[in-house]
Amino acid sequence: MTDLALKAEHSGPTMPGFHAALTREILVTERLRIKAVLATILLFGVALTVMHLIFPDSMERIWRGQFQLWKFYVVAVPLVIFELTVLWLLQRRIALNRDVPVLRRYISALIETSLPTIALVIEMNAMGPERALGFAVPLAYFMFIILSTLRLDFWLSTFTGLVAAVELFAMAMLYHPAGDFAEAAQEPGYNIIRSILLAVGGVLAGAVGLQLRRQFEASIAASTARDRVTNLFGQHVSPQVVERLLAAGAGGTSEVRHVAIMFVDFRNFTGAARLRTPQEVVDRLDGVFAVLVDILDRHHGIVNKFLGDGFLALFGAPFESADSAHHAVAAAREMLAANERFNQTTSWPLRIGIGIHIGEVVAGNIGSPRRKEYTVIGDTVNFAARLEALNKEFNSQFLISADMRDALGDDGRDAVPLGEVPVRGYDRPMAVWQLG
Repeated sequence: MTDLALKAEHSGPTMPGFHAALTREILVTERLRIKAVLATILLFGVALTVMHLIFPDSMERIWRGQFQLWKFYVVAVPLVIFELTVLWLLQRRIALNRDVPVLRRYISALIETSLPTIALVIEMNAMGPERALGFAVPLAYFMFIILSTLRLDFWLSTFTGLVAAVELFAMAMLYHPAGDFAEAAQEPGYNIIRSILLAVGGVLAGAVGLQLRRQFEASIAASTARDRVTNLFGQHVSPQVVERLLAAGAGGTSEVRHVAIMFVDFRNFTGAARLRTPQEVVDRLDGVFAVLVDILDRHHGIVNKFLGDGFLALFGAPFESADSAHHAVAAAREMLAANERFNQTTSWPLRIGIGIHIGEVVAGNIGSPRRKEYTVIGDTVNFAARLEALNKEFNSQFLISADMRDALGDDGRDAVPLGEVPVRGYDRPMAVWQLG
């Protein structure tokens, strides 16, 4: 049997915890937003180029003979370079597990949202303020406002809407078009209403982003809690136990509990394993552990840790149980029967040794700040381990302590007393009972 003091060491993740996971998800959505901006610019560039090649007369009429494709590329290429640079920096931040500075986010939002303003200046000079304000470019502000939801930041989306509103209002008021429509457009109230719509759009986009962020937070919080349970109790905890732990909380303090401790070991496993390949050894253990752990789950026990060719199981922790002794014995008997059936289907039969003792233990999360493990400590654990080891001496498979015999009551009447037995590490002989 592997000594109980030997424990596996697990290194924590590079970005442990809820906030790190949330930051990473936000950076991933930000990366998606940048890619969407690049795709939109590319699509718009392709559309303009195709229109210029296929319908040049139409483009000339719209732009009053002053359409020049190169001006679009003069604006688009620097923006593409800027977005690619931001994407590269963002990839580095994700790789380094670091967040993007807040100021950089706002500068990026300001630059991106100002792109339609630059395009609007070009349009106004080409086709006139009146047609430019009623054409496509003012609608482009909404594209950046919609994409700002992927920032998952209410204030950034609101800022994007405000920038769009202020810049569109400024363009409308700085230029002086002529004509009836132009006169209406020049009225501050007319342009204020248009700008208010952009500002409101930013607020709504921020609200959507905030809702998405809350959903991310809830999802990540649930995932983080589940990962914490897995780290504390191991992947061998049944889904039902995980759900109960999530509902009740995994607990952070140690406490004294009355627990039935079960040690399980396979007799002469090491010698037999030398005659087989490592893969055969792993496959054999995986097969039998799958059967035994399933039985433990059904009898309200959990595997606290695997110990090479055996394991330590708990009944009564982390959840209290008034029938932990009965559950433990019922599980042990079913495990013995299941192992016998399993042995009939394999060329490598295994003989189980089981020892169960009941008593008080200190149960809780023990370890370093970076890696803790739920475990049990106390003389009850040590004696259960020694009890299991006595199976080799008595050529038995299932031994219990006198305390277990008393806890079973009438259910333990078939226990066979083996007398007072010397136990390694104890000054006086201890009463041992055998169950079939």
